[in-house]
Amino acid sequence: MKITRLTVDGLESDCITDEAPVFAFALASDVAGEALATATVRVGDWSVETSDQVGISYDGPLAPYTDYRVEVTATGTSGAVATAEASFRTARLDRPWVARWITDAAYRTPKNASPVPMVFRTRFAAAKPVRRAWIEATALGVYELELNGTKVGDQYFAPGFTSYAHQIQVQTYDVTDRLGSSNELAATVAGGWAVGSYTFARKNKIDADRQALLAELHIEYADGTGDVIATGPNWEVSTDGPVRMAEWYDGETVDARVTGADMTWKTADVTAPRGTPKLLAQYGPSVRVQRTFEPVSRTVAPSGEVVYDFGQNFAGVIHARLLGRDGQTVVFRHAEVLVDGELFVKSLRTAKATATYTCVDGSQVYSPRLTYMGFRYVGVTGIDPDDLELTALVLHSDLHRTGTFTSSNERLNKLQSAIEWGGRSNFVDIPTDCPQRDEREGWTGDYAVFATTASYNFDMGRFVDKWLRDMAAEQARGGGIPMVVPRSGNGFPIMATSFWGDACVLAPWAEYRARGDLGLLRRTYPMMRKFLQAADWWSGLLSIGDHRHIWQFPFHFGDWTSPDGSAKEWIQKGKWIGTAAFANSCGIVAEIADLLGEHADAARYRALREDTIRAYRNVFTDGAGTLTGKGDFQTAYVLPLYFGMTVGAETEAMATNLVRLIEGNGGHLATGFPGTPYILFALSDHGRIDEAFDLLLQTGPPSWLYMVDAGGTTIWERWDALRPDGTVNTIDLNTGKDTGGMVSFNHYAAGAVGDWLYTRIAGIEPTSGGYRSFHVAPLMGGGLTSAEGIVETPYGRASSSWTRDGDAFALRVEVPVSTTCTVVLPDGSTHEVTSGAHEFGCTVPARQPVPVGRH
Repeated sequence: MKITRLTVDGLESDCITDEAPVFAFALASDVAGEALATATVRVGDWSVETSDQVGISYDGPLAPYTDYRVEVTATGTSGAVATAEASFRTARLDRPWVARWITDAAYRTPKNASPVPMVFRTRFAAAKPVRRAWIEATALGVYELELNGTKVGDQYFAPGFTSYAHQIQVQTYDVTDRLGSSNELAATVAGGWAVGSYTFARKNKIDADRQALLAELHIEYADGTGDVIATGPNWEVSTDGPVRMAEWYDGETVDARVTGADMTWKTADVTAPRGTPKLLAQYGPSVRVQRTFEPVSRTVAPSGEVVYDFGQNFAGVIHARLLGRDGQTVVFRHAEVLVDGELFVKSLRTAKATATYTCVDGSQVYSPRLTYMGFRYVGVTGIDPDDLELTALVLHSDLHRTGTFTSSNERLNKLQSAIEWGGRSNFVDIPTDCPQRDEREGWTGDYAVFATTASYNFDMGRFVDKWLRDMAAEQARGGGIPMVVPRSGNGFPIMATSFWGDACVLAPWAEYRARGDLGLLRRTYPMMRKFLQAADWWSGLLSIGDHRHIWQFPFHFGDWTSPDGSAKEWIQKGKWIGTAAFANSCGIVAEIADLLGEHADAARYRALREDTIRAYRNVFTDGAGTLTGKGDFQTAYVLPLYFGMTVGAETEAMATNLVRLIEGNGGHLATGFPGTPYILFALSDHGRIDEAFDLLLQTGPPSWLYMVDAGGTTIWERWDALRPDGTVNTIDLNTGKDTGGMVSFNHYAAGAVGDWLYTRIAGIEPTSGGYRSFHVAPLMGGGLTSAEGIVETPYGRASSSWTRDGDAFALRVEVPVSTTCTVVLPDGSTHEVTSGAHEFGCTVPARQPVPVGRH
């Protein structure tokens, strides 16, 4: 037996924290049925005996700037013993800052525009041998440090995007080997989210009037003495550095000819944030370069622009090696699609998505550092292609990939790739809606529906925990959840609304099911309770009887992005969707309450769920499974079916009605954000397995495979983003005019279908937190002859791999140490297994058993 992974706060290495850490470890063994009997976790003089492998909390003493070693000794039920070590370091904890925030107080940020980047610098000596040196830094804006002319660290967009009024992350960089006898420390700070132009309304100065920097360089000398080089009035500042413009939407402009000697320097001014945000050691994952793409083709557009195709839509920046002349300006434009051989940028709306670089003489390298784009294609002007070597750097937050899915259908494999890339492209420090146009905001509804799919494909733990801190901080006193988190200038009022608000329940619940750490549920439970209280209040406003549990007000996005109807019509479906969503969240929070020992709450939420289900039935249906009036639309059947709101003959009638509506729509779905993740479950889990596969494999618009066949390498925002005639749908949803509209080719919400691929086709699904118990129940159909799902659980690798040859079915299942699995074969036979690899076979029956639904 061995410990294969030991983490501190979700990290295998380089954990720096201001908070008591949490440990987890995974085991592997070649002894069948092995499980953890007991483990000892030791940190210095502190230790704990436990039978848990996840969520092991440290409650011992912590001192600032101290390295701690974590030792784990695990004993299995077989008597085998395994050991492992890890480490973490504390940051400053509550130690006061010596440094002071600095800025250029004379600078005035232009109206509705991003500020010119500021450059700060100081010079200092380190005359004695250095034992250890590190920098702690943060900013209002986004910053990059240079020490003696070389970049410090490898992350992008520090300090990261948070609710700056409440909390700001602080980065720590080890520079022990970077110091000389004389040194220069410099920082470039762009406007970023705090000061720069943000949201489609182009608001700026949302969290600060201008950029500011806070930093301390700590030096410990070999003789036991030390120095702190801290920001303050002894630093200098300039606003005419080489980076002339940097912002999220328009891009970056750099003049490489500008050096420090050319810049105008002045004494920095001391400033302060508007409020008193907490300054915390970075607790979210960093944005870094994750991959490099080479272009797959190079063409010349009719306009003469040289167009590079990188073969994949993604979020990132170009990386250019140029042979240039002094003063030569090279322009790089970005787009997701081509129309008639030209970059199509109308869908970017006001975003210019352009990098402009002015050269010095000779060979040089340029890559934007203070912005990013969403693109597949780059158009270049101003340089001979022979003088340019162009690649692209994929940027997203550090997310360990945990899940894969493959099948015998190559189209489904491409769909899975598009789902993954849609996630990667939009997990840039926060879960954005899209990475390309003048938006890139943390819309809560998008992630709410995608959360389960995301938590299968990636370890979302640190990422989601960071985002949920901001959600809790920005929750209204009455319980409403912002439509966008961090809210950061978004114009929507904070209110309780379905699915968007339900993110406070669906996001932590998905992560708990995947990772099994109750800590996240404990931290977010108060937010869930407040939200449900608000939703219940709005449901009961001026209502009596069953209408007391119909959630119509104050606002719902309804069946957002449904392929039929306008935005107004989507919103008008809100009361059906809101009521079903409330019933679902009550049921989930009841489960969470039981897990947390809040049993009285659990009983109350279950009763409220039953009241809401009864109201949905009595108000919206004929009592026998048929929705009446304007409620006869696909999502209004999908949600009660998937959420377990139906009983007996009512269930059969609702499933029949859903099939009727699909057939009436030419075999296509007509669901928006709320219904799309669950429509296949609503079919398959109620005996309509063939219909579910038919819908999944539909290739005409609207459908998932239409996107794939049309060349989509990520998921689209709208089912008809690219029409069959090759034109882009840029019609404005409100005016009906062709103004650029709401069309993104990199919007992950509809990729929530991935959940069905993993839990029904591969058949692997947790039945308790972190896959401590899970089931494997593959579903066959659609002509598939094989499928495989692999997920790295907190306990180790779990997998389901099956093949079909005629009527012969074969299945191989991997079960991690300390977990159990229930295997259900297509012939209905059930097998309970423990850790190890297991193989099964059966004859495929004429009719498969109906999958056991999640509810």
